[in-house]
Amino acid sequence: MIRESTKKRIFEIIQIGKETDFVSRAFDFTIVAAILLNLLIAIAETFETMEVYTSLFRSVEAATVILFTVEYVLRVWTAGYLYPEKSGGRAVVKFVTSFYGIVDLLSFLPFYLPVFFPEGIVAFRMFRIVRILRLFRVNKYYDALNVIGRVLRRKRSQLISSVFIIFVLMTASSLCMYSLEHEAQPEVFQNAFSGFWWAVSTLLTVGYGDIYPITVVGRIFGIGITFLGVGMVAIPTGILSAGFVEEMSEIQTTGKEGETEKNYCPYCGKKLN
Repeated sequence: MIRESTKKRIFEIIQIGKETDFVSRAFDFTIVAAILLNLLIAIAETFETMEVYTSLFRSVEAATVILFTVEYVLRVWTAGYLYPEKSGGRAVVKFVTSFYGIVDLLSFLPFYLPVFFPEGIVAFRMFRIVRILRLFRVNKYYDALNVIGRVLRRKRSQLISSVFIIFVLMTASSLCMYSLEHEAQPEVFQNAFSGFWWAVSTLLTVGYGDIYPITVVGRIFGIGITFLGVGMVAIPTGILSAGFVEEMSEIQTTGKEGETEKNYCPYCGKKLN
C-alpha cells in the first residue's frame, strides 16, 4: 500500500515545480520537451522526404505518449490534493472535465485510436491533428504565457462585448451589401452568407478580393465599412493592450513576477502551498 506521504510527493512533482524543487522542475522540462518533440514529428510527417524516418517517428511518439499516459493517470490518482474540498470521486470528475484535464487526455488519446479506426480512413487522420493540443500544455509551465491567460480572464467581459458589436456590424453589413449587389452580380452575392463573407474579409481588413461590390452605391457603402473595420479591430486590441499594461504594472508594484503564476494551479486556479 502506497503511503499518503508518497502520494502527496508525487502530486507535488507533477504540478508546476518551484525553483527549489529540482525533481519537479526536471519533470516539467521533460514534459515540455516531449510536447515540442511531438510537434516537430507532426510537422516532419508532412514532408515526403521524411518518410524513411517513419518507424523512428512512431517509436519516439510511442515513448512520449506512454509518458503522457502515465502523467495523466497520476494526475487522476492525485486529484484529491488538487481539489481538497471535494471527495475522491468528485475531485477526479472535476479534474477530468477541466480544460487542461481534457487537453491532457486528448494529448495522448489519438495514439490509441488505431485500435478502433483503420489508419487509412479520414477520421483517423483528423484525430491525429489533435496532437497540436499538446502545445496548450506548455502554457502551464511558463509565466510569460500565463500572463496572456490572466489578461484574457480579466478582460473577458469587455472582449465579449466588442466581439458582439463586431458580429452585429458584420450581420448588418452583409444584409445591406446583399441587397445592393445581388441584382448586379447574382452569381457572386448569391445569398446573405456571401455578403457575410465579404463583411468578414472587409471588417477584419483581410481583403481577399474574391468578392467585392461593383455598383456605385455598393462601393460607397464598402468604403464606409472598410473604415469601420479598422476601428472595430482596434477595439479588442486596445482592450488587450490596457490589460497587459495593468498586469505588468501590478507585477512591478508587488515585485512578485516569479511567483505570480507558479504558486497557482493551472487546473483549478487556486493558490498552491
